[in-house]
Amino acid sequence: MSRKYKFGDSDQLYFISYAVVYWIDVFTRAEYCDIVVQSWQFCQQNKGLKIYAWIIMPSHVHLIVGTEKDRLEDIIRDMKSFTSNQLKKAIFSNNKESRKTWMSQLMCEAGKRNSNNKRWQFWRQDNQPLEIPTADKFFQAMDYIHNNPVKAGLVRKQEDWKYSSAGDFYGEKGPIDLSYIS
Repeated sequence: MSRKYKFGDSDQLYFISYAVVYWIDVFTRAEYCDIVVQSWQFCQQNKGLKIYAWIIMPSHVHLIVGTEKDRLEDIIRDMKSFTSNQLKKAIFSNNKESRKTWMSQLMCEAGKRNSNNKRWQFWRQDNQPLEIPTADKFFQAMDYIHNNPVKAGLVRKQEDWKYSSAGDFYGEKGPIDLSYIS
């Protein structure tokens, strides 16, 4: 079974998720989250990525996305590759990161087990984009995304999670451009 992204209709929106290998809680530091956010911003400005809802959880990411330019599978592939390299640099150059040896061991182990990598792997590859064909499915997916930190017991209200689009729907402007949502 192929583990590559398979997007059907490029005019549709998709719910996608991707996680850190072994579900490592990497995104507990703002600087690591900011690398992902900056990559999304770049893809929005340069590749036509449209983000409709998003969240960065400690070990994984959820998005509702579409595109108006480049193919989604190409955008996501390139974004994951870029963030993987940038996050590796950030983690291993961070003198305050007490978990770097442990994370390095797990990421090296994952890379050695995967024939698509040479020596190191940050993101898991078992992702599956789900097409969002209706408004009901869109709102279901968005509710799932925004309630993720609430269900995990990390916040009481979805809009309190800093790295999420939930605040945008409560009148707070977040770092990701959602201006095309009406």
